[in-house]
Amino acid sequence: MSQIPSHCLVRGSINIDEFFHGKFYHYQPIHFLIFYFPTYIVNDVVRPGETISSTKFERRAGGKGANQAAAVAQAGGRVSLVGAVGEDGKWVVNDLESMGVNVDSVSVVEGPTGRAIIQLTPAGENCIILHRGANFALEDLPDQIVSHLVSSTHILLQNEIPWSGTLAYLEHAHARGIITIFNPSPMPPADQIRSFPWTALSWLLVNEVEAEGLLNSLGSQPSPSLLDGGLSTPAEWPAFPALSATYPIVKKLSSHQCLSSTNVVCTIGPAGAIAIIPTLTDAIYVPAAKLQGDVRDTTGAGDCFTGYLIAGLMRLYDSGTNTLSQDNATDLLIYSTHAAGMCVEKRGALESIPRRMDVDARLG
Repeated sequence: MSQIPSHCLVRGSINIDEFFHGKFYHYQPIHFLIFYFPTYIVNDVVRPGETISSTKFERRAGGKGANQAAAVAQAGGRVSLVGAVGEDGKWVVNDLESMGVNVDSVSVVEGPTGRAIIQLTPAGENCIILHRGANFALEDLPDQIVSHLVSSTHILLQNEIPWSGTLAYLEHAHARGIITIFNPSPMPPADQIRSFPWTALSWLLVNEVEAEGLLNSLGSQPSPSLLDGGLSTPAEWPAFPALSATYPIVKKLSSHQCLSSTNVVCTIGPAGAIAIIPTLTDAIYVPAAKLQGDVRDTTGAGDCFTGYLIAGLMRLYDSGTNTLSQDNATDLLIYSTHAAGMCVEKRGALESIPRRMDVDARLG
């Protein structure tokens, strides 16, 4: 019997992103006075004890579930999203549908849609505060989970919905042989990390901060022989400080007893990305894509990378490729880093995700 066509289910968040742009004017308290004076202009986000002014305000569609589902769709994958919005978020659902995401399982509930309050610097760096809103309104019942998974070959999960829902979808998907992908963002508390069913996970996608946080919470419990070859970066890799600092963390994480059979991918911002695939002898590194414009906004870059990586896995699945080679794993990372690079050249999260045809054109 032939396998079913690839289909990714995303159980995740849907937000309205509210952007406050800088160059920011920072106000610091002057001792003994009851008001504030503008003292300096910096390209930075707010720090404790400061009040800052923004030069521009924007409202856009977002949420890690929405962003990653849209990226899978823009990369050519069949994808459905399970989530919830309030009445104020119907326009976000319409945007997702227009980008190719199946939104039949997105519910409209009482109360506000989830929010992300984002401070954005001229250099494109960001700082984000989340409000859960409707993202915590759904009750993930077993019968509903099974019905959502019936035609899925891949499932993508994050950490902006109730933890119980994430666990339920992961465990049901794993029991059905579905390829499971988890992006633990925002980072769960240490007790949740330690009790997470890591052996049910096919792929772990993290950035360098998340990788370090997971390793700190899990502790060092390497499987025998998996740290052979040492922790220093391979000699042929470039001498980027961020890469040299991150590779040992990722190798220790991937060698942990609970992750020793899981594929681990770590993005390192402008330094590129690393992948450690247990079935391959060598770790994989690809540099960040060369940009053709200024960095405008890094908010959606990680989600764009994730969506393109999953869509690439889905294409391999459809081609009957069950085992990754060094070459096709490297190609996946190259494609995903180029998509993420194009993403940071534009503002917003959903709006900045490039189409597959545009990524193909960039790669030539």
